[in-house]
Amino acid sequence: MASERRRRLDPGTLRGRPSAGAGSRVRRRLGTAARLLAALVLAGGFYAAFVPSARAQEDEPRFSGAAAAGEELFEVGCISCHGRNAGGVEGRGPSLVGVGAASVEFQVGTGRMPLARQEAQALPKPPQYSDEEILLLAAYVQELGGGPVVPALEGPLADADLALGGRLFRLNCAQCHAFGGGGGALSSGKYAPGLRSASERTIYAAMLSGPQSMPVFGDSQLTPQEKADIIAYIQQVVQDDRDPGGLNLGRYGPSTEGLAIFLVGVVALVFASLWIAGKS
Repeated sequence: MASERRRRLDPGTLRGRPSAGAGSRVRRRLGTAARLLAALVLAGGFYAAFVPSARAQEDEPRFSGAAAAGEELFEVGCISCHGRNAGGVEGRGPSLVGVGAASVEFQVGTGRMPLARQEAQALPKPPQYSDEEILLLAAYVQELGGGPVVPALEGPLADADLALGGRLFRLNCAQCHAFGGGGGALSSGKYAPGLRSASERTIYAAMLSGPQSMPVFGDSQLTPQEKADIIAYIQQVVQDDRDPGGLNLGRYGPSTEGLAIFLVGVVALVFASLWIAGKS
């Protein structure tokens, strides 16, 4: 009983001296804080090591050279209809991803794009971009999703076969563009344009991209050399021909020829018959 009373009245106990269990709890708390601090330092180290490089990659331009300059032109003059990243805008313009540089060369190079207004067919007009700017836009669209590209034509045109080009033209082109290249009417307000002022790159781009109602003539339908043969025929026969047979009547084919025969030939025969009858 006396020892129990002395323990209760011990000054150390009265002053709240910590026991051995309290010291172990303090050490555990300090260890937890140290581990947490180490984890934070380690996470900060990883962040400092990797995040700056990722940000630098995000700041790098998506395109380089001509394509980057073409993107700037696109965002000024084309984005309102074809959308950001040329993904298209419903009711305004289609997506350009995958159409290739050939489509840009044809549509922008002939002034059909930018489109003045929605019609059955885009009408050609003076281009609003220079040749250099057209090539920049073509480079941008090409890098977006690939597609057909107009190659250099000097070599294939120099080796062109005009006779073969004429046969291929009559087989694949004359049904719409007429035998004389004057063009012709199609359904639903559309038409096949004339070829008399079309450049070699414009014709090749049209065959590769198939604008409007025109079918696509890929390399599996017409080889690059066959396309060059057709272009050479158009340039040297359709465009440069001086009509040695006489008046061409617009080169629209049998329609104008039949009308001319009726108005001139038949009328002349009628008057000749009346004159002969009156003389007799």
